[in-house]
Amino acid sequence: MTTAAQTDFERNLLESRLSDTERESRVAAPVFGTVFTEHMVTVRFTEGRGWHSPRVEPFGPIPMSPATAVLHYGQEIFEGLKVYRTPDGAMQLFRPEMNARRFRASARRLAMPEVPDELFLAALEELAGADRKWLPGGPGTSLYLRPFLIASEEFIGVRPAAEYLFGVIACPVGAAFPGGTSPLTVLVSDDYTRAAPGGTGEAKCGGNYAASMPAQARAAAVGCDQVVFLDAAEHRYVEELGGMNVFFVFDDGTLVTPPLGGTILPGITRDSVMTLAAAAGHRLVERPYTMEEWRADASSGHLHEVFACGTAAVVTPIGTVRSAGEEFRIHEGKAGPVTERLRASLTDIQYGRIPDTFGWTRRIR
Repeated sequence: MTTAAQTDFERNLLESRLSDTERESRVAAPVFGTVFTEHMVTVRFTEGRGWHSPRVEPFGPIPMSPATAVLHYGQEIFEGLKVYRTPDGAMQLFRPEMNARRFRASARRLAMPEVPDELFLAALEELAGADRKWLPGGPGTSLYLRPFLIASEEFIGVRPAAEYLFGVIACPVGAAFPGGTSPLTVLVSDDYTRAAPGGTGEAKCGGNYAASMPAQARAAAVGCDQVVFLDAAEHRYVEELGGMNVFFVFDDGTLVTPPLGGTILPGITRDSVMTLAAAAGHRLVERPYTMEEWRADASSGHLHEVFACGTAAVVTPIGTVRSAGEEFRIHEGKAGPVTERLRASLTDIQYGRIPDTFGWTRRIR
């Protein structure tokens, strides 16, 4: 359950150590996740007291004991979302309420206290407001927010911790992939699995990503951009990419995507794409889809496009698939029209270029 929390933040803001020119040079072409803003948010949780001491303070190290629980038993979750600059110069978030709900669901799965939605949203706005000068204005750029929650109690023992730290940091970002919207080449993992029924697949916790890294490293070594993970039981059904959901677009306009079912992260971009596709007249089907079908449908031409989607990747086409000594392409390895239209529709709403008829955006004062 959520716990009532104080949302009156103490603000310890520093005078910028950078000139406007220096800051602008850092955000001009940011590599994803490498340049951080000058402040961060921290909020503490103590058993019996609840959430307390919300602060906006200078970005810097978090002191912790070598016996801090997160370092030993992995009670850790995170989220990812972006602040967008609109044509009138304002800042806005995209569906942050869904991030708040998913953050609470992840916390429940890892036996952590839930951050109340009000506190979660206030933390985002506090940090974005403090570091608004770090929001880049170039095409496709944004300010990426990374909320996280860790077990901060100093103890070694297999039980839920009694103390936690909720934090938010931010970094200006451009495209997640160096090629921008160029189609990805993906490698199908035939031995590693990302998640299993009853596991943590639908929680956004660091362990899921750590477990995917050997497969991702293998993919990078053979020139692939991402990994496709199959189901844990039969190694036949497509589940998701390393950090993205996947959609298949057929010649009759139908979109197929794997069902969630507890092993797949319920992506906010995924949900948004499904809504936009339905509004555009596409038929949406959530069903298991096998690698055998993927090969056959690509070969016959029944499958026209495949794309991945996520907060960082937005909507990115998949052009080439490699697995077990074979390789095949979709749409001649090019981006397809449905993928491009959905990406344009999504980003136009996110950046405020068209009216938000879905009520998805949230302006930051």
